[in-house]
Amino acid sequence: MQKLQEKLQEAKAWIQSHITTHENTIALTLGSGLGNFAGHVENPIAIDTKAIPYFPTPSVAGHHGKLIFGTIKSKPVVLLKGRVHLYEGRSVEEVTFYVRLLNMLGIKSLILTNAAGGVNPLFEAGELCLIVDVINLMFTPNSDASTSFVAHEPLFDKELQQVARDSACACGILLREGVYAGVLGPSYETRAEIRMLQTLRADLVGMSTVLEAITAKQLGMRVLGISLVTNKAAGLANEVLSHDEVQAVAQRAQKEFSTLIEHIVTKATTN
Repeated sequence: MQKLQEKLQEAKAWIQSHITTHENTIALTLGSGLGNFAGHVENPIAIDTKAIPYFPTPSVAGHHGKLIFGTIKSKPVVLLKGRVHLYEGRSVEEVTFYVRLLNMLGIKSLILTNAAGGVNPLFEAGELCLIVDVINLMFTPNSDASTSFVAHEPLFDKELQQVARDSACACGILLREGVYAGVLGPSYETRAEIRMLQTLRADLVGMSTVLEAITAKQLGMRVLGISLVTNKAAGLANEVLSHDEVQAVAQRAQKEFSTLIEHIVTKATTN
């Protein structure tokens, strides 16, 4: 079996043969239903991830499998439109492949976004939340045994978090703050599981982000996490949860989400 580093080197060489990358680029992962933000990229160059050697291709609705290079207000960016998840039968190596690839391309700042369920009863569907910490309930180790015991506290970059707070204030956007619990999925949580997560002091629950954030931190990258609360978790509201509803709420929240992320990108430093 070909080693991970060899796969990454081949993927890196392919990208660099097609596009010039910049070390001060900010990377942004777009969560479920949030792909329309890609429309804010100026002079975009979109690459189908299927064309990149060894790059895992998503199979979930709302995840389109594109890497989009360009600028936002003259700041170089690369967007991942479509991540893969453990529940698709993917390995940790596949879930975090793109993070390692971005790092090999010299990119040091990563903004992770996702659609999440609101475990905190004060959170309403359509609100945005700054992730201040995570609870890893995916019950799988990082694929790189040499870094499994590396301390990653604080996981999220404090300077980028303050940029996010300042951006929300400047844009008049409510930005909640909370702890994100990452679970395996793909089924939504039961009411008993939500009560358990509340006991663990989680504010949000989702099926991504945690492994990517840990890997990025271990690689020395600066990480910021933003969740869109797309629904109240089971037992906190009357509606039946569905992926279609997650997508619908994400669509309604696009304007605020895009305004906030664009402001963060323009104000963030990359070193």
